[in-house]
Amino acid sequence: MNAPYGLETGENCLSCKLRKNCAFCSFSPEVLKHFNNIGHISALPGGALLFIEGQMPRGIFVLCSGKVKLSTTSKDGKVLILKIAGSGEVLGLSAVIAGTACELTAETAMPCQINFVEREALLRFVAKHGEAGLHTAQALSKEFQAVYQDIHDLVMARSSAGKLAKLLLSWIPIRENGKEVRISSGLTHEEMAQMIGSSRETVTRLLSDLKKKQFIRLEGSMLVIRNRTALEALAS
Repeated sequence: MNAPYGLETGENCLSCKLRKNCAFCSFSPEVLKHFNNIGHISALPGGALLFIEGQMPRGIFVLCSGKVKLSTTSKDGKVLILKIAGSGEVLGLSAVIAGTACELTAETAMPCQINFVEREALLRFVAKHGEAGLHTAQALSKEFQAVYQDIHDLVMARSSAGKLAKLLLSWIPIRENGKEVRISSGLTHEEMAQMIGSSRETVTRLLSDLKKKQFIRLEGSMLVIRNRTALEALAS
């Protein structure tokens, strides 16, 4: 089904072609029927807020397609983007299960298809189906491991250049082994700075340095990694 914002969407989970990207909702046929009955699928534009840091959770958001920025804000207003969530990820799950306030702010970075499941409906679903409980535990474990790795990378990187190199390398598809790799993050220099705890001016300068060294080049909105080995050495 064609939806607003140029998205290709399905009317329900049972016919959804995007479900193969989501480990959480890859339920058996019978359990999937129950999950389909409690979800609300919608298409959202870029810049839409799913939930805000400190807000009590209304439910979870299964990201069927698109990208979502997950950020936190300090008392002095400094924003740190902790992650760019991609298709197949479940957002707000830990807050829903714990019954505590949302730890982060989630904002769509581009048009997205979202499957929203209300908190009470999800808790009843998990309590009734052991398979759903297992998928929830696996999703929470994966989320914890990702946060641990992100913190490790942020703390252990010795310089802003190293952090930026790690960020660029993290956008490379897992199976990409080409000599040159083209990536499109869709992030501004300001947003990249928010991801590595730096300033926009520093990111702009570092990207210019990487271009001069021929580690990368820009082709319109695409960033081409020309020397992956050099970036890996910088990030180590």
